[in-house]
Parts: sequence; structure tokens; C-alpha cells
Amino acid sequence: MKEYPSADIRNLALVGHAGAGKTMLAEAILAAGGVINRLGSIENGSTVSDFQAAEHERQVSIGASLMHTDWTGKKLNIIDTPGYLDFLAEAKAALRVADCAALVINVAEGVEVGTTQVAEWADQNGLAKFVVLNGVDKEHVNFDSAVAGTRELLGSGVTPLTVPVNAGPGFNQVLDVLTKEVVTYETDGMGKCTAAAADGDLADQAEELHAALIEAVASADDALMEKFFEEGTLSEEDLKAGLEAALLSGELIPAFATSATTNVGVSRLMDFTAKYGIAPTARGPVPAINDKDDSETEVSIDGPEPVLLIFKTISDRHVGNLSFFKIYSGTMAAGNDLKNTTQKSSERIGQIFVLNGKESESAEKLHAGDLGALVKLKQTHTCDTLCSAKAGVVLPPIDFPKPNIHEALTSKAKGDEDKIAQGLSALHEEDPTFVYRVDGELHQTVISGMGELHLRVVCGKLKERYNVEVELYEPKVPYRETIKGRGEAKYRHKKQSGGAGQFAEVWMRVEPKERDSGLEFTDSLVGMNVDRVFVPSVEKGVKAISTEGVVAGYRVVDLKVDFYDGKMHPVDSKDVAFQIAGRGAFREAVQGAKPCLLEPIYNVEVKIPDDFTGAVTGDLNSRRGRMQGMDAAGGFQVVKAHIPQKELYRYSTTLRSLTEGRGIHTEEFSHYEEMPGDLQKKVIDAAQKEKEEE
Repeated sequence: MKEYPSADIRNLALVGHAGAGKTMLAEAILAAGGVINRLGSIENGSTVSDFQAAEHERQVSIGASLMHTDWTGKKLNIIDTPGYLDFLAEAKAALRVADCAALVINVAEGVEVGTTQVAEWADQNGLAKFVVLNGVDKEHVNFDSAVAGTRELLGSGVTPLTVPVNAGPGFNQVLDVLTKEVVTYETDGMGKCTAAAADGDLADQAEELHAALIEAVASADDALMEKFFEEGTLSEEDLKAGLEAALLSGELIPAFATSATTNVGVSRLMDFTAKYGIAPTARGPVPAINDKDDSETEVSIDGPEPVLLIFKTISDRHVGNLSFFKIYSGTMAAGNDLKNTTQKSSERIGQIFVLNGKESESAEKLHAGDLGALVKLKQTHTCDTLCSAKAGVVLPPIDFPKPNIHEALTSKAKGDEDKIAQGLSALHEEDPTFVYRVDGELHQTVISGMGELHLRVVCGKLKERYNVEVELYEPKVPYRETIKGRGEAKYRHKKQSGGAGQFAEVWMRVEPKERDSGLEFTDSLVGMNVDRVFVPSVEKGVKAISTEGVVAGYRVVDLKVDFYDGKMHPVDSKDVAFQIAGRGAFREAVQGAKPCLLEPIYNVEVKIPDDFTGAVTGDLNSRRGRMQGMDAAGGFQVVKAHIPQKELYRYSTTLRSLTEGRGIHTEEFSHYEEMPGDLQKKVIDAAQKEKEEE
């Protein structure tokens, strides 16, 4: 295939809320570029980028897809990302390796919560942003209103570069602000068009918008601003030079009117991306860590040695793992030997592929800035750095969002545990936002993800790939036991049943300590009543029973234990006897020291449109939430609260129901605190009942 130098590459991530039309926009780009000869459809499961079975079944994008086409001699790498909140983290990975972010917005719906999230991530990565106002062919759309709403989120730099001439059903014309032309599209979906100079009112509108564009470009550069004030305009050369600075600074955020389903307006977005879009060469060096001494360094695109980041992994039954990468310097050629500086291993590079959805094409060499895929890497995973031994750097990993929904998992059939463990491990490697842990304390396997649908998709993949079926249930909460007062006990263990006997007597005191201080074991023995050789035995017994729990079967924490006296027998006292006596003394001392239960409290941050604030705060209060603050953010409210873990089960599902799918939240463990007495009693009664049944 054709080789493209770094300066001729454009990496564009299509990001935005679900339903904005990103997948069809990618389809329209491929059709206009001649990659496909007809538009596919989401309903028929025939689009290039949505090729997974789960995507066809649910008719939503689940994973990011990589595509490319040539447009006016430039290579456009397109990353189509999911907008559904369960899979939005795929957009974060795409934005890490893109050079431009196209925020696709449904004109009828306007800015939604997914839009605000991806815009924030784009800013964190210092990306130039485009706005694609899509669906202009629908009834009752208001393009000006959509632009105004977008400016509320992104600022006054949002500047239309194409505006609809005949918005609504039948939409087939846009006014191009750069060229001052009216562009008329054919209706066959292939993006073909003709252009003619604007006249009449459209010419006046074009002049007005063109002047606004030039002013936005000039405002990003003092020299251009001075020239603009002196001459009242900018030359084509000045405009082109100024556009790059304006895009990178965010002073200019070009907006385009499109209908992806009919492929109207899309080619002008492609024209702008190819001619003025940010090339990898314009981004500057990226930070890295020297793998030898952990010192800070940089990777430049014009560096001689290959350095690449794996930003996505797909597990494929037929070809093995497919690893998506971006080259940050040097060139990549088949047969290269590279070092995995993240895993401290090495990889032999076989074939290199460029992708259009699931279709792959072999490439002999790719240049810095390009995107591609590798197969059958042995020890390389998402976020790993591959580079030559001479380069010796580690690129920062992608900071994926933390999961916000958790379910316990059990197999429907006995004997499937090994297959489940293998499958969970592979699925985590493929999707870092899916995590799992085996909780030895509560004897459960807990899987975590970004939403209920996310976990259902994971379970579907377990069945499809590993032929195992699982059931999900509410995870047990890791409560803690502690004491509020002082307690004391004298416990004697005596056993005489023929043969060697057992004897130990332990005198013990317990008292509370500050929160999160754990358990402190001390001894204050004096005299010869107990040989000090048995102190470790008592401590071992105490630690064992503290792990098992005293009142409800949960770990005992935040107290001080003092083994201060006791008795022993010259023959029958031994290690096991003092372990048993230590357990018994601890149990009795704790039971006499006002025991209570602690529950885990989480920091929860909820981002919602203003309209839903009352419903969401009311729901949080019903979950025993304590409000910690509220901040306004461009039509959205960010509510912060402390909420017990028990009350957060499937909260993300409830939140979406309350906010018509427009609310998102994050949660992070904060601290433990005492439970209300009535709830403590319920937990203790349930634990005792479970113990009796066992």
C-alpha cells in the first residue's frame, strides 16, 4: 500500500454522545473516499466500523474501530468511538492517539453529557477540536440554536465553516464559509457534489461568516491580529498559517453541518481536515520516562528510533490478539525486534496491518504519526510501550475511568472455574475498564465495569468465546467490626481426653483506637505465670479470630489488644492451646466492649443536566447520602456526596433512568464509619442466620 510521510497523516477521532451519528459519519467518509461503494446501515448491521456480534445485536457501538482513506493525497485515519456511556472509555483511548477530535453532536438533541466528557478529555490531550452538527436533514432542526448550545460548552471559538442552506428533510446544500461557495450534493449517499459561488443573501452571509472566521484565526496570533487590523483581512497564506495556531490553541473550533445518513456536507469536513487539520508533526514532543533510570525525557516525532503505544487490544479467536498502535517516532517495518519497556520483555514484529473495521491490509512500513495494528504479540497489552532498545523509553499509560458498577459472579455449571478465570483475564486485557477480583475475605468473585450493559456484554463474550454461563448477584459488602468501649476477659482452655492434654489461660484487655489504625497486639506480662514463648501463639489466635470476625463474620479493626496475664501447665500447655485460649479471650473481651459494625463510605461525583438536579439529589438522600457540595459546569451540575457502598448497588442504572440516559457518575472509596443501629442489627441477624444454615 501507499506510504504516507508524517506530514500527510491526519488522525481524527469521532467522539460524542450516543445517537449523534458517529458510525454513519465514518461510513460516509469511507464512501466519499471510495473505500466502499454504498453506505451501510446500523439497522442491517452492515457498517464497516460496527462489526462485533454484540454491536449488531444491540445496534450500538461497543468498541472503537480504526479506518482510513486517502483524501486529496492525505491519509485520513478515522477512529469511530462508542458514545453509549458504558463504553465511552474507548473514546478516551482514541483521543490519546488522535491529533484532532471531531465532536459529533445531534442537532436535534444538542450538547449531552457524553459530549461534555469527551470535550474534557480532548482538552486534557491538547487536541484541536472540530464540531460536527449532524442530522441537519431531520424535521424541526435549528442549526443556529445548536451552534449557540455548543458555544456554551466550548466557548466563543466555535465558528461555523459550513452552514445549511436548506435544513430539514431534503437537506442537500451547504454554504462553505472558507470558499464562499454553495455546495450541492447528490442524493445517492456517495458524497458527490458540485460547487458554485454564493450570490444574493447567501453571498452576504458568506462574507459575514468569513470575516468572523478570519477574526478568530487572527486572535490566536499577535502578528496576524495586527495585520488584520491594518488590512481588514488576511491572505490565503496567512489564513493557512494562522489556522494551525488557532486550532491548537482552541481559539478556533470549526463547526460543520452534515447529514451522515445521506452523506451531505461530509466532504467539506474531509477537505478541511486534509488541508488544515493538525498533522502529527505539529503536535510537538510527548513526555516519556527513561526505562533505565526512570528520569523524565521526551519522544519527538522526528526521532530516528521507533516508539509506539498500544492503545487498544482485541482478542480474536482466529488470529489471536490484535494490538492497535500509534507510532510516536521513527518508522515501523515488518521484522523489527522491539522491546516492551512496560513489561520488560521483547517482541518480534511480524505483519503490520492497516484496518478498515474488521478488514485488514498488510503494510510493509508505517511512518511516525500513523496508526496500525499488530497480531500475535506474546506479552504486550493495552497501554504498553514498544520501542527499539536504543530508544529505551516508556510512554505514560492511558488513564482509563474507574468502574462504577459491580456484580458478584458465579458459574452455572461446576468445573467451569478455570475457564471463567481464563476468560476474565483475557477480557480485562482487551478492555481495561473491565476489572475483576477474587475476594478471599468474602469468598466471591466480583466483576466491575462502566454500566449494566457493559457487564452483560462481558458475560456474553464469556459464553461466546469460552462456552461458560455465569450468574450475577449483588456482591457482599466488606463491613468491619470494632468496639466503642473497653473490655476484659479471662479465658481458660482445658482439654483432657486421653493422652496428652491441653491447657492455657489467657487474660486479655481490649480498648478502641482511632479509625483506620488496624489492630495492635501488645503484651504486658510480668512474673512467671505465663512463659513468653506463648506470646506469639496468643497473637496468632487473636489475628485468626479478628480476621473471621466476632459478631457478624467481618474483620475486626481499630482496637488495641493487651495480653496481660494468664496461667499455664508445665506439661499440657502448648502452642495450639494458647492459640485457642487467645481466640476465646479475644471473642469474649470484644463482646463485652460495645462492639459495632463499620460500613465503607464512597466519594460519589454525579454529573447531570440542570433539569434533573432535584430528582438526583432526592435519590441520593434516600440512599443515606451526605451532600459535600455542588458545582455548575455549562448547563450541568456536578453533585458531590458521601454514600455507603451498600446503597450504591446498580446506582449507574438508576441514575440513567432518572436522567433519561444523560447522567454519569464516578465513585471512589473514602473511609469507614459506624452504621446506624437498626441496619447493624439486620446485618448481624443475617450473618447469624447464614451461619446456622451452614
